[in-house]
Amino acid sequence: MKNIWLITLYTLREAFSRKVFIAFFVVVVLALVGFGIFGSLVKVDTLLKGLEGADKQAALNQIVYRIELMLISPVYGLGLLLAIFASSSFIPVMLEKGNIDLLLSKPISRTQLLLGKYFGGILVVFINISILIVGIWLIIFLKFSIISFPFLFAIFTITFSFAVLYALIVLSGVISGNSMLGMMLSYMIYLIISPLLASRSIIFQFIQSDFWQKIITFFYYILPKTSEIDKLTSGLVMNQTITNFQPVYSSFLFLVVVLSLSIYIFEKKDF
Repeated sequence: MKNIWLITLYTLREAFSRKVFIAFFVVVVLALVGFGIFGSLVKVDTLLKGLEGADKQAALNQIVYRIELMLISPVYGLGLLLAIFASSSFIPVMLEKGNIDLLLSKPISRTQLLLGKYFGGILVVFINISILIVGIWLIIFLKFSIISFPFLFAIFTITFSFAVLYALIVLSGVISGNSMLGMMLSYMIYLIISPLLASRSIIFQFIQSDFWQKIITFFYYILPKTSEIDKLTSGLVMNQTITNFQPVYSSFLFLVVVLSLSIYIFEKKDF
């Protein structure tokens, strides 16, 4: 565990040195500044004009809930898109001649090395996503004096969705040594495949073939469900009771299988 933690911290330092972390942080800060400017333009007294007491507080709560609901999907999307872009090069850079020779000369196993890189990428994203979500949360609190803790759940759902896609990025990096393949596959799953598979009941209205319906259902269950985790995030933010965690379980299984395959291939690979 110590070696994995050391590689995790090394990856964080690498992100700083290669300006990956800083670029991510700058975009996060710009997003917070934009939201802060928007918040400064909102006049609470005007929104609550004519309301008193309990009605005023209830209306204020509804305004905050609506703002959070309006924000959560764009924030989820922005967080994932930035995270994928920022992390796609960690494994290819590690596999470059000279870098990999130096790392493998250390008293550390290949499994520990790859896991350290994996958790390092997640740590970079977790820190930036936390800054973004907590920053928005604080702006809402300062503006409306309402503490909405469920909004903070988005930190963990966004980080989890990234961790699932990052396992795929790691696998493609180990196999190809290229950052573009993993990034393209992750974007394709998040932007196209996951939303389509989540809407398979609509697709089935146009595809009557039982064979193709089974194929689509098969891919639905084995591929990450980032689109449905987005909806789950909205439910958590709105303090709704979540009863269906199947998208989380199956996505986690995808993570475990893909990461295990990455470790197996990395252990067998010649350098």
